[in-house]
Amino acid sequence: MDWNENRTNLLTNVGELQKLSPDIVRGYLTISGAGRKTEQMDEKTRQLISLAVAVTTRCDGCIAIHSAEALKSGATREELAEALSVAVAMNAGAALVYSTRALEAFGAAEHG
Repeated sequence: MDWNENRTNLLTNVGELQKLSPDIVRGYLTISGAGRKTEQMDEKTRQLISLAVAVTTRCDGCIAIHSAEALKSGATREELAEALSVAVAMNAGAALVYSTRALEAFGAAEHG
């Protein structure tokens, strides 16, 4: 995948959506910027969290945008690797938790 092209295309397409549905894009931008107003975390931390969440939600567009923003905010490859290790752990943890739900559902079907 050409991540730079993906990012450019995504931003172009969001611009097109904004022409058709400005309130939706404005609402997204409001939500997206709300966390910055508290100034409790720096931009680099927000971008690294965004990348970890993008991985867990499997959003290529988010990965494209937030990778560039993380780099621009001073994130290193080592910091990115640490953030991504959290994403891996969270996905594994979610699979573990939902595995217990599958066991419960299977047990209910057996008795049911």
